[in-house]
Amino acid sequence: MFLHIDIDSFFVSAERSRDPGLRGVPVAVGGRSNLEIFSTRRTHIRLMDENRGAFVAPVFYSDRRKSFEEHFIDRIDGRRKIRGIVTTSSYEARERGVRTGMPLAQALRLVPELIVVPNDMLFYHRLSHALALFLAREIPALEQFSIDEFFGDLRGWISDGESEAFAIRLQERIFHRFHLPVSIGIARSKWTAKLATEYAKPYGVLRVDDVKEFIREIPIEKFPGIGRGYRCRLEARGIRTLGELIPLQKLFESWGEPGRQLYRRILGIDDEGIARHPSRQSVGISRTFDPVTDPGEVRRRIMVMARHVAYITLKLGANPTRYFLKINYASGLRAKEGVRVERIFSEALLKAELSKLFDRLHRPGEGAVKLSLSVSDFTHLHPRTLSLLEFEADRKARAITEKMQQIRERFGLDAIRTGNELLHSHT
Repeated sequence: MFLHIDIDSFFVSAERSRDPGLRGVPVAVGGRSNLEIFSTRRTHIRLMDENRGAFVAPVFYSDRRKSFEEHFIDRIDGRRKIRGIVTTSSYEARERGVRTGMPLAQALRLVPELIVVPNDMLFYHRLSHALALFLAREIPALEQFSIDEFFGDLRGWISDGESEAFAIRLQERIFHRFHLPVSIGIARSKWTAKLATEYAKPYGVLRVDDVKEFIREIPIEKFPGIGRGYRCRLEARGIRTLGELIPLQKLFESWGEPGRQLYRRILGIDDEGIARHPSRQSVGISRTFDPVTDPGEVRRRIMVMARHVAYITLKLGANPTRYFLKINYASGLRAKEGVRVERIFSEALLKAELSKLFDRLHRPGEGAVKLSLSVSDFTHLHPRTLSLLEFEADRKARAITEKMQQIRERFGLDAIRTGNELLHSHT
């Protein structure tokens, strides 16, 4: 049997684990884009990257926590304006309409007594990592899927008949040790177990033995892996529930291997195991901010974000060969483009290529409101022949990047910054 373990309302539960006064009342953890990285002053930002998982993003942090006023309040023309969104809300808040992604100002209008806590991603990542270490001692075959989700393979460790009792004991031990409520799904397929967890919440345990019966009335969008594309295809055929997919094997096969794999997952016959040490497929970072029309400032922010992407990439020991830039504008326009760069990776090379991409994507007069950068196609995952023409120059640039990496690891990510991160360059 497989287990899927999901921490209920993780960020809120984490805050409650260290502040019991938050229990039983409506609480929301709020967030804003961390724009501190764009400061030209030293911020002593560091990286926390101990967690591993398919959907575990690294976190950049500084040691100083901000108060509600510092984090969420902007003063514009003498007026007090609440900024930020709900990252996670407690069940008490959800019952009154507070939802993830909702503007905090709206959430506070709905629930005036709502307690809003600024998110503390460093604490959440450290708590998640501590839980992962604990679970690894309880379940030898463990996969961290996200910051608040884990898969466990009980085969050869706990008999099928004992799996539910084991899950209940594990749930109790987690709460006793970490004060974290978790829900657990149990099934012979990891993806069925993940789906079961959604119906075990909050703080429940649900075992699924008959997959076809279990999925019969579940909406198709509830299944992990049925994204917008597949949902549109299926809804166009009038299909609304997972049960309606059972006789449609040939349809899924017509969509190639991804379709065949999805069908097997839905029916719980995929036979996929645990990814104990999942390889990160890409590295990325994004930031949302008020509209910026100055192209020099937008370029500068891209260079700052490139430093952070380069730092993570070197921590992984990766050599990406594809760089990607996306710019969202206030008008709703989205401009994106990628480039293949089969060379030795360095911070200087990344910044040079992203600057070229920006030149092609920039829309004069438009206000940029979001930047997204990523690198992917790592050579250790997809072997390639790197260019020999720039080999010597690239090797030297990589050596310089590695020296900067050592200084940043000791003194913080902004201990060394390049000139194009400090000045508004219009060139």
